[in-house]
Amino acid sequence: MTATSIALCAALAVLFSIFWLHRLFVLVPEEDREFKDPLPRLLRPIWPLVRIVAFYFCARLPFAYLNRVEVRLRRHGVAYLMIAEEFIALRLVSSLCFLVIGYLLLVGVGEWLPLFFPVLLVGGYFYPDIWLRDLRKRQIDGVLRTLPSYLDFISMAVEAGLNFSGALELARKKAPPGPLSNEFGVVLRDLRAGIGRANALKRLAERLDIPELSSFVNAVVQAEKMGSSLAQTLKIQAEQRRQERFQRAEKKAMEAPVKLIGPLVLFVFPTTFIVLAFPIVMKFLSEGLL
Repeated sequence: MTATSIALCAALAVLFSIFWLHRLFVLVPEEDREFKDPLPRLLRPIWPLVRIVAFYFCARLPFAYLNRVEVRLRRHGVAYLMIAEEFIALRLVSSLCFLVIGYLLLVGVGEWLPLFFPVLLVGGYFYPDIWLRDLRKRQIDGVLRTLPSYLDFISMAVEAGLNFSGALELARKKAPPGPLSNEFGVVLRDLRAGIGRANALKRLAERLDIPELSSFVNAVVQAEKMGSSLAQTLKIQAEQRRQERFQRAEKKAMEAPVKLIGPLVLFVFPTTFIVLAFPIVMKFLSEGLL
């Protein structure tokens, strides 16, 4: 078989694969993302393939497993970005992408390492989990950093005569943007849908599962039940959250010297010793002592 025949067969195989994927995608129901978060830039090229895998394969997975994944997505703040079936499909597509990229790299360098492919498959499968954990960490940091400011704005708005919903809306406009702004937007959406204030706040605490935010929700719900001043409760909560933020900053400042020991021992000290020892070694070599 000549090289021309091989190239022609490869081109026909690629065209057939593209046509087959297009036919599969046409049969997938159209996605309505009007009320969903916009897709990240890296997900947009592979999202049609993710939807194909989710529709034809992942939708047939056990309901209990899908429910656990859905709860995890809600906790990590991406429930309005994708559903459980799409996240599982993203894992599979990510494995395929890692495998293709690894194959192209090996072909480019002219090496063939078969043991490298299982590592790529496993790494690609768990990469979305690493992305989720990174999102969760940034979400917690953003919530804890901006919570005192939001509570200050809400308490001032309540003291000025606004109700809780109006105070939340004003806080979203005036306070710093971040994950807490998005979550308060979900609370406002729940309130407009007819859900009670206590239930909407409890759903917020369940979604985020952050102790500081749960303490704020419990205090507001308790103040509503007991008939206490909501503005005073919010002021106390804002002061407590601010003190906790200051304590976390102090803790991180005290941990910094300990965390610097590793880089100092591994990188800074050896380089310093090499710079100091080089002139001495060269002097001994020039004098014939070594």
